[in-house]
Amino acid sequence: MTATADNSAHHTARHTAHHPEAEAEPQGSFLAQPRAVWAVAFACVIAFMGIGLVDPILKDIAAQLDATPSQVSLMFTSYMAIMGVAMLVTGVVSSRIGPKRTLLAGLVLIIVFAGLAGASDTVGQIVGFRAGWGLGNALFVATALSTIVTASVGSTAQAIILFEAALGIGIASGPLVGGLLGEQSWRAPFFGVSCLMVVALVATSFLLPSTAPTGRRTTLADPFRALKHRSLLLIGVTAIFYNIGFFTVLAAGPFALPDAGILQIGWIFFGWGLLLAFTSVVVAPVVQRWMGTVPAVITVLALFALDLAVMAVLTDHTAVVTGGIVLSGAFIGVNNTLVTEAVMGAAPVERPVASAAYSFLRFTGGAAGPFVALKLGEDVSSHAPFWFGAAAVAVGVVVLTLGKRTVEGRTPHSAAGSETEAAAVLVGDQA
Repeated sequence: MTATADNSAHHTARHTAHHPEAEAEPQGSFLAQPRAVWAVAFACVIAFMGIGLVDPILKDIAAQLDATPSQVSLMFTSYMAIMGVAMLVTGVVSSRIGPKRTLLAGLVLIIVFAGLAGASDTVGQIVGFRAGWGLGNALFVATALSTIVTASVGSTAQAIILFEAALGIGIASGPLVGGLLGEQSWRAPFFGVSCLMVVALVATSFLLPSTAPTGRRTTLADPFRALKHRSLLLIGVTAIFYNIGFFTVLAAGPFALPDAGILQIGWIFFGWGLLLAFTSVVVAPVVQRWMGTVPAVITVLALFALDLAVMAVLTDHTAVVTGGIVLSGAFIGVNNTLVTEAVMGAAPVERPVASAAYSFLRFTGGAAGPFVALKLGEDVSSHAPFWFGAAAVAVGVVVLTLGKRTVEGRTPHSAAGSETEAAAVLVGDQA
């Protein structure tokens, strides 16, 4: 997740004058939110489902459409590559047309391209439509957090918790929904997302008040200028290698479970998503207080590389691969939260600009990971994808370790779960 509205937007339009229906609501209640907030939160859940939704049906799509694993993996590649590039544009769009119109544009694109993916007859068509889906997801997710914080009643911390809860529910439920619908047809998960997003679009259109553009109008050049700061560049390069490992788990995991059916894969990645959501919200702040942000990231990445290496050695043991997949959710969850905080203080630029620069590197750099991993699985051995992922994450550990002083010297880290941290948390990571 990320936010492209300036931080000042977080403190505006939060009075009951903007939400007449909220006047009677108790201000201290976490659940006492305007309907507009719940509409956007519901849309967030569906948007974040897209990260793991296709996992259970990867093998079925390959079988039904006569495609290789590496060809199917391009569904991740196109989605992430376009999402990464689009992150450079979201700030430009939102600062000119306003958050609500940006949200609605993203929802419309997801509806259209998810439906087209479900109606496709070739893997190539699905790959192309997943790219359009990635563009829609970038526009929506980039403005969802700031919209919830602006429209909510009560403290900013409560609004952030609500957003984090929506993210967690979406990430965890995506594989399970994909498995349940995928048992009927590989097309069903795509159509399901499209239909749910129609509901979200209608609710958001009618319940969310109009929002004017806020903050400075950013340009496409701003994120690239931000990368001149070595600390931000170091974190971005680290994220490239980390995301190769992240999406290797998502893409190679199902093919390393040859005897698992669609629903079984859905349950396995449901466990992965639950652990990711729990650790990102609950465990990350504890680890951060104990070790410090940058040392914690280095440690967690090293453990993630070790987890991938164990799966590489014992790929033929289904129980080990299953456990390794689920356990990786813990490392990914903690890392997503803490790396975001490092990004926020890594350069003397606005948080949306830093977020856009980081997202660009993270998603576009990691986009090739799934394809390379599964191509190695086809041409070398079934163990090769996980060795590739482990090696990539290990490179990330080395990069951040060598640049530790530079990053720590530039980064006044805030506490996990704070408004500063949440202002540019990235999905999909949670994507």
